[in-house]
Amino acid sequence: MQTKPATIHTTTLTRASTATLAAGAIIALWLASAPVQAQQGHDAHHGHGAPAAAKAADAAQFAPSEGEVKRLDKAGKRVTIAHGPLENLGMPPMTMAFEVEDAAVVDALKVGDRIRFIAGKEGRRYTARDVEVVQ
Repeated sequence: MQTKPATIHTTTLTRASTATLAAGAIIALWLASAPVQAQQGHDAHHGHGAPAAAKAADAAQFAPSEGEVKRLDKAGKRVTIAHGPLENLGMPPMTMAFEVEDAAVVDALKVGDRIRFIAGKEGRRYTARDVEVVQ
């Protein structure tokens, strides 16, 4: 009868060993995949490997718009522009005020100038950057 408990004991050890090995294998696979997952997250963050549609959307975000200067506010660093569609912001043509980063931009413009600029939105503020007069 002593052989039977030894057989049960051996079977129990074998099952426990198998479970331990399986758990170890799962952990090893998980740890091995961590650098791959980190690189994928890094690539997505920097746009590496992004689908063509996502890259096109990123490019559209910085697509220049055109308009006509209607009013200048040097103290408030704002330029009111009658603009065409702002594709990157999904806005139709209208006249609105945009903030500029530097008052020198306002100094370089005059009412009636046709300009090209990149429209942006920061919180509730609309901004114009890379402003240049076009002929």
